[in-house]
Amino acid sequence: MPKHNRGRRPRIVFTEPAETQVRLLSTAQTAALDATLNVIAADPGGVKHHATAPALRDYQHDGVRAIFYATALGSILIVTYVEVD
Repeated sequence: MPKHNRGRRPRIVFTEPAETQVRLLSTAQTAALDATLNVIAADPGGVKHHATAPALRDYQHDGVRAIFYATALGSILIVTYVEVD
């Protein structure tokens, strides 16, 4: 991540399909997703690359999965897919 962006968390936005997925989540599932997004925002570069699309990052933990990519400067994370058990 660029040096000038350290200390600032990136803004998180959702693509239309991911936003639709989020709207279908229960309150408990939304809380789990929020916790996951906080972890991702703290260190997006530490998340492993997606197996078939290297530009994407794939985070899975405690029944929550989020696939995203970051803008060039890392100031925005674009979530393309969410899944919560």
